[in-house]
Amino acid sequence: MHGHMHGPRGPHGHHGGPMHEGPLFEKRVSVALTPQNAAFVRSPGGLLSMTLTKEDGTTESFERVIPVRAFPITDPDCFICIREPDTKKKGKGQEIGMIERLDAFDEQAQVLILEELDRRYFAPAIKKIHSLHEKFGYLYFDVTTTAGRSEFIMSNPSNSFRTLEDGRIFMYDIDGNCFCVQDPEALDKASLKKIEIYL
Repeated sequence: MHGHMHGPRGPHGHHGGPMHEGPLFEKRVSVALTPQNAAFVRSPGGLLSMTLTKEDGTTESFERVIPVRAFPITDPDCFICIREPDTKKKGKGQEIGMIERLDAFDEQAQVLILEELDRRYFAPAIKKIHSLHEKFGYLYFDVTTTAGRSEFIMSNPSNSFRTLEDGRIFMYDIDGNCFCVQDPEALDKASLKKIEIYL
């Protein structure tokens, strides 16, 4: 009985391993993306699409690409990673390439990429902090933002506040969402007092 169990299955044990996955699952090599090899368009369905011209002259089309900033706060328009979307079949989207400087591209391409980035990095501005209390090392916020009233939780205050040279304050919640204080001086004193010790 024991042998019978293994007989039919034995030879199939190795199928689907790395050897048989084919080109679909090969790891991409990320390339430098320039106006010479990368063309961005808005697809009929409203997605950001890209055609990549390879070194051998062949082209590869991507119906949808996702731009991700390597340094969203300090250098938002440089080092933008362009990757494939995540899918159930292939998991996390692979990086196709990196744009070193967005302003190397023409205005139309810049607008398309920036629209996608703005959607991804939407940071509501905090206008008032109604309450802020700490519990077990977490901060619980109740705020009014440009997008309405919001409550969020911050897990690691020492790493979750970021003050830029121009005075703007960025705050990240437990899910990585970003909130922004555009001008701390314009906040009411009571709101500012609540976050001052963390800055």
